Amino acid sequence: GPYCGNVMPVPKEIILDSNEAMIHFESRSHVSGRGFLLSYASSDHPDLITCLERANHYTKAEYSRYCPAGCRDIAGDISGNVEEGYRDTSLLCKAAIHAGVIADELGGQISVTQQKGISHYQGIVANSIPSLDGSLSDKRFIFTSNGCNKSLSLEEGFLSKSQITASSYWEETNEFGQLFQWSPDKAWLQVPGLAWASNHSSNREWLEIDLGEKKRITGIKTTGSGSTMLNFNFYVKTFTMNYKNNNSKWRTYKGILSNEEKVFQGNSNPSDIVLNNFIPPIVARYVRIIPQTWNQRIALKLELMGCRIMQANSSFTHSMWQKPSQSTETSLGKEDRTVTEPIPSEETNLGLKLTAIIVPILIVLCLFLFSGICICAALRKREAKGLSYGLSSAQKSGCWKQIKQPFTRHQSTEFTISYNNEKETPQKLDLVTSDMADYQQPLM
Repeated sequence: GPYCGNVMPVPKEIILDSNEAMIHFESRSHVSGRGFLLSYASSDHPDLITCLERANHYTKAEYSRYCPAGCRDIAGDISGNVEEGYRDTSLLCKAAIHAGVIADELGGQISVTQQKGISHYQGIVANSIPSLDGSLSDKRFIFTSNGCNKSLSLEEGFLSKSQITASSYWEETNEFGQLFQWSPDKAWLQVPGLAWASNHSSNREWLEIDLGEKKRITGIKTTGSGSTMLNFNFYVKTFTMNYKNNNSKWRTYKGILSNEEKVFQGNSNPSDIVLNNFIPPIVARYVRIIPQTWNQRIALKLELMGCRIMQANSSFTHSMWQKPSQSTETSLGKEDRTVTEPIPSEETNLGLKLTAIIVPILIVLCLFLFSGICICAALRKREAKGLSYGLSSAQKSGCWKQIKQPFTRHQSTEFTISYNNEKETPQKLDLVTSDMADYQQPLM
């Protein structure tokens, strides 16, 4: 430097010999006081953009860019949602976090497709970012999806009552003597009417879902009691997630860069739907939602998003779920890494079941065969011993040369052979240097 606008322009490329750069900015007085915008790219991510870039800055129908970390709290609005798309005036990276495409802690690669705009964009709260309702626009944009964001309850039809349980539930009797049960089977978002409500108000309450098999869970939608009445203004403000598989212990879902349990931001009113994504996704059969804070009483309706394991192929792994760099990976605990562990498909599970049947049969057959071999060997050994004793009594002095089985010569260390006959003194045979070609193997 110094660099100043068009007078002393910044070169297109600045090569550094270190991993740090300090930029000293000086400006004269200005009416708006807006400061300046700085962006940079490295050889690792030459398509890196800033948090302030919007979709209407691009004209291509499809493009890919790399978002930096920390764009969630950047000032700037987004309009729309992940299902219908976002208004083209929305901030790209902030919308990607809202859609659950990347994590704010890491950033990541995004793939964008521009489409024709719609007349109205509905805003929702997702991943702690509120999006606004938007009006008609010429264009909108959507993010390339991996397809693993379907409703798990709708995929299987409504799950049975036995597949959703709770620590407790509230039974209410109104002024007319009618009994209302806020039972856990009412917790499905698609089921109209009451929600699940706990009988007690403590952070030891939980709602558990059994998905029947291991599934990849990428998100959760929650809402409250749905009632606008002051006496039933129930909803969960924050919650944590536990998960497990068959015959395993409950594990706490943790942050992507920390070893602490992740606290999800829930609802701020009893009626709006809030979306939270799991990055990385949870792979489990059982999940528990554990409310941490709530309004008046714990009450919840929910929907789990994800897909079956067999749907997760090589194209499923998105850059946002890839392992962080080495410096980042050291912050991840074993429990976090097991979340994204590859799980066998259903076809593989069928093969494992068949193997579990065939293998024991083969083992039994092998045991029978082995037993037969052992019996035969024992009989032969017994016969051989009888022959050996007969030869020994006939000719004690020349017994070694009477045996006709060949003995292969080996380089041997010194060892001692003793006879148990009390009348004979023990003899020591030095086999280190002697020629062993004349000796034959004893059957003892």
